[in-house]
Amino acid sequence: MVDAAQHRSAVRRSGMRDVARAAGVSISTVANVLNNPAVVADATRRRVEEAMAAVGFVRSGPARQLRGLPSRLVGSVTLDQANPFYAELNRGIEDRLDEAGCLVLACSTDLEPDKERRVLRLLEEQSPRGIIVTPTGENLDELQAIARRGTPVVLLDAPRGALDLCAVTVDHVTGGRLAGEHLLALGHLRIAFVSGTWDVPPVRERLEGLRRAMAEHGAAPPIEVRMAPGDLFRGTEEAVVALLALEASAVVCLNDITAVAVVRALERRGVRVPADVSVVGYDDVPFAAHVRPALTTVRRPIRDLGRAAADLLLAELIPTHRHEELTFAPELVARATTSRRPMPGT
Repeated sequence: MVDAAQHRSAVRRSGMRDVARAAGVSISTVANVLNNPAVVADATRRRVEEAMAAVGFVRSGPARQLRGLPSRLVGSVTLDQANPFYAELNRGIEDRLDEAGCLVLACSTDLEPDKERRVLRLLEEQSPRGIIVTPTGENLDELQAIARRGTPVVLLDAPRGALDLCAVTVDHVTGGRLAGEHLLALGHLRIAFVSGTWDVPPVRERLEGLRRAMAEHGAAPPIEVRMAPGDLFRGTEEAVVALLALEASAVVCLNDITAVAVVRALERRGVRVPADVSVVGYDDVPFAAHVRPALTTVRRPIRDLGRAAADLLLAELIPTHRHEELTFAPELVARATTSRRPMPGT
């Protein structure tokens, strides 16, 4: 039996000295190929790269950082990687960071503060170039502390307030207002807002925008219907029972996944969308335009949000960088799940 020490010896990682010996060059030439290839002649660079492949050389991240070079690892901490919104968001982050030669480690917190703390601690232990995070709550003191200890932090979908951090946000109050104004223009006066168990500021801001739009048009406040904890199917079934009992002619949902689930639950009860009830989603994830009926929704530029967050993180290495907050504007995309309010008796 091979013990652990023998195994480690057998799988010893090739180093720069091995590459230099195989290519017939100095160690400094190998270092230049790795870190400053423009100063190496093309033929020499190719010979060194071929030697790297031949000896199985893999550059060491910790050794790179010991030489004062920035880490290539970036943490992306969001609420739920299974949500298509966050999957698309991470593609935007990854697109930009891949161009910079970085690797993105994506993590979910499931909106659990304890899990968020564990994930952030484990990431910080890896000495990453930085962390992009959608916070689970409004207390951001720990994120500020991480930044003060030397790991750059960029807030995503959360305002920075008085904190000395970079942030990328969306004007969610305007997003809720857009949904409300669209439905009010179609004659809907009894509008429900389906929210989830996640009591996060962006969702509350959408509801506030909807309230403002309805107040400005002299309509009664929106009816808030909270989905019960548990799976999406059961939650939307119960939410639809509630909004039908309240005789709402239109519903605004906290996101597109919920909106599609609400449409299906309505249809199972013989309620036509949009002939009987209009439905508006939020996010405009990639599938929103392809479900049937195509989903009316409030679009936020998902990949652009991710790219902007990545750009701010990369800028943290610039000595003159100043922290800033970028706010993106949403827009309403009218499709097939909204129409004019049905007249009484029709």
